[in-house]
Amino acid sequence: MNFDATTIIYILEIVVGGLLVGIGVHFVPVGGAPAAMAQATGIGTGTVQLAAGSGLTGLLSAGLMMSVTDNLWPIIATGAVGAMIMIDATMLTGSWIYAYAVGAPFASAKVNYDPITGFSQPPYVAPGTVGQGIPTICYVSGTIGAAMGGVGGALIYYPLVMINNNPSLSAVFAIGIFLVNAVLASWNIQGTIEGFHDPKFKKWPAAFKACLVSTFILALVAVIITGGA
Repeated sequence: MNFDATTIIYILEIVVGGLLVGIGVHFVPVGGAPAAMAQATGIGTGTVQLAAGSGLTGLLSAGLMMSVTDNLWPIIATGAVGAMIMIDATMLTGSWIYAYAVGAPFASAKVNYDPITGFSQPPYVAPGTVGQGIPTICYVSGTIGAAMGGVGGALIYYPLVMINNNPSLSAVFAIGIFLVNAVLASWNIQGTIEGFHDPKFKKWPAAFKACLVSTFILALVAVIITGGA
């Protein structure tokens, strides 16, 4: 296929989308198995699932908007909103379980005071845990991460559809790009993370570099194959 200026812009959009998916998950409170047992803050599932979940929800939302318009701005806005609803609903449901089924107060062991509410955290951290539930700072951080993942999903899906006009084929390649960036983010986080206030958040530059290289290669492959198809 011909790599004209438009195609290069599409490749750059995919790269930016992959970076947003990979970096965005660092904002989402990932609790994994410890959170499922109320021994850590965050959502009781893994980094890969949450990164792919926000990205895929962004893709689905963007795909719905693309059936109405091909204007990029409402498409990425829809992707962001869709992913935010997905992550926020997950955090809200998890909070209900923590509060009413487990009876655990929401508390973070990573900060002495919630940066959003100013509430003291140490008195409510159960002994033997690193916090529990989804405190306000985690919820806000997760919402930001979801928006990034949703925009990233839309930015990956949109250019592929514009190149080949095949939503199904574009979705297959977009999902592959999501999962690669999700795994890279997971390796970088190595376990649980509470959000942008967590000391682990400072590791995001390593994920940025890895996602930049991998997404650029994947974008080239996706554009060449889907463009040829």
